[in-house]
Amino acid sequence: MKLQRKNRLRALSLGAVAVSGALALTACGSDDTGGDGGDGASQTAGASSIKCDDAKGQLLADGSSAQKNAMDAWVKQFTAACKGVQINYKGGGSGAGITAFTQGQVAFAGSDSALKPEEVTASKKICASGQGIDLPMVGGPIAVGFNVPGVDKLVLDAPTLAKIFDSKISSWDDKAIADLNPEAKLPKLKIQAFHRSDESGTTDNFTKYLKAAAPGDWKYEGGKAWEAKGGQAAPQSSGVAAQVKQTSGAIGYFELSYAKDGIKPITLDTGASAPVEATVENATKAIADAKVVGTGKDLALELNYTTKAEGAYPMILVTYEVVCDKGNKADTLPATKAFLTYMASEDGQNLLADIDYAPMPAEIITKVRETVAGLS
Repeated sequence: MKLQRKNRLRALSLGAVAVSGALALTACGSDDTGGDGGDGASQTAGASSIKCDDAKGQLLADGSSAQKNAMDAWVKQFTAACKGVQINYKGGGSGAGITAFTQGQVAFAGSDSALKPEEVTASKKICASGQGIDLPMVGGPIAVGFNVPGVDKLVLDAPTLAKIFDSKISSWDDKAIADLNPEAKLPKLKIQAFHRSDESGTTDNFTKYLKAAAPGDWKYEGGKAWEAKGGQAAPQSSGVAAQVKQTSGAIGYFELSYAKDGIKPITLDTGASAPVEATVENATKAIADAKVVGTGKDLALELNYTTKAEGAYPMILVTYEVVCDKGNKADTLPATKAFLTYMASEDGQNLLADIDYAPMPAEIITKVRETVAGLS
């Protein structure tokens, strides 16, 4: 089954290349540092093709928790092949990663949001004669997990989600929820909505979806920091998922791979003929008209959060690796280039399918490879 699923994901990814700017997306990883990043087979495949070049020493990185499992798998493969390199990816959240990058504390950062103009400006102080750029490496659907006793399937739409996370709907038997779930036995139970306490690209993309799909009900500007009133907070995606799992009446947002061990994801009513599940294939359909809007070597993407295409799941994110195009530190540049080269390689991308990620389509990843090769 795993091999069949992997081949299906590859077929979807390659199929998306025919559409300009298309991305193949799937679930993003967890914050757990103890995982092996997948099954044993995925940890040995392709290791012999890794080119270490002059990579050596310690490489520090921080940022997106969404890609943490992918990073763990990549690091395990790369450091097994390149014995002289140690890589520490903290996964403290996109906000922490960008801050660490613009302060010169890390060689690169992971972010689920492209750099803002002020962050690009700040990066120029660190990137001698250059600036920070966004390299899309992996992406996926944002799942909304729930824990409601007696309810195994739950349909919600953007306006209802906006009201829940803005404390405007406070009980699971609210009429708005009941109307979307006529067959469910909804309890009179207080809703416990959990959001991220740290600055997060997952929050940024989740609220961008709410703002785009429910503008009449979500009045906040958006960004990495949570703005809505009420609710409860937890650090990183793993913290939100843990709270949802252990709290009766809870709901929270995180990458799809966290919807496990009893956590169930909602099905999204997008206005299509049928509600849409948060799956790899459905995220791929939603992202088919993403556009590259970055200039120069920057490959930032513009996502479409309001698609109503059949089977398309539009609550999505892309994780970028943020790195200096020029002016990287001499002591970390060889390791940075070698590691990013491996991540973007065919072997590095193919490894993702076994750990609930999808490889970027050829159109995007080819540009990433070209840019990485030119880092200086």
